[in-house]
Amino acid sequence: MSAEFTALPESDEPLAARVYMALRADLMAGRYEPGRRLGEERLAGNYGVSRTPVREALSRLVADGLVAREPEGLYPYRPRIDQLNDLYEVRLVLEMRGLERAEADPGIVHDRDLLGPELDRWYRLRDAPPGPDAGFVDADERYHVTLLASSGNPQLAEALKAVNNRIRPARMFDYFTDERMATTIAEHIAIAEGALEGRYEESTTILTRHIETSRSIVVTRAEAALSWAHLANAVLP
Repeated sequence: MSAEFTALPESDEPLAARVYMALRADLMAGRYEPGRRLGEERLAGNYGVSRTPVREALSRLVADGLVAREPEGLYPYRPRIDQLNDLYEVRLVLEMRGLERAEADPGIVHDRDLLGPELDRWYRLRDAPPGPDAGFVDADERYHVTLLASSGNPQLAEALKAVNNRIRPARMFDYFTDERMATTIAEHIAIAEGALEGRYEESTTILTRHIETSRSIVVTRAEAALSWAHLANAVLP
């Protein structure tokens, strides 16, 4: 197998699950050209397996939104930039509202029983930082949903989940460097600490910067991926 692709994880998971994890990591790292079809035979060769576990992995990735089913076959997700910007704007409005309502009403405080354990998880990540990995998107989403839910309006958190479901495929363009991971962990801790301690203006400033930075990174890299897709469509058979 070529060294450019992720080796299958060594675990007790079924082979299809391990192919899924490796292929997901490679998709999120941009190792597959957006304009080139994800053929089962090619993928099987890349990971040294038969086509059956590849087929199962691809089905899961279609459900995740990281692989798109098009008339010609399966392709890596290709985002629409206008939708990304709109969805990030909705995300920012929702998350800001959680802090604004607590700041405006002294009777509203963030639920320490809900947010405290989540903050503890990020302390542990700060102490033992993970490397860039596709699974970090899941942890990031959980943090933001928990932060919003802890402000006392569960419907805001449900609305954020719906936005996350639509924006998740593009998040593969976000967490790809150690520096980005470390910055995110530090900002998550600062935002949650500020919310629990009533320092809402500080948390609002950090959260706004945090989301806008994510939007900028995701859109910039998505635009680059789309440019590569157009080029690949022009030169690949």
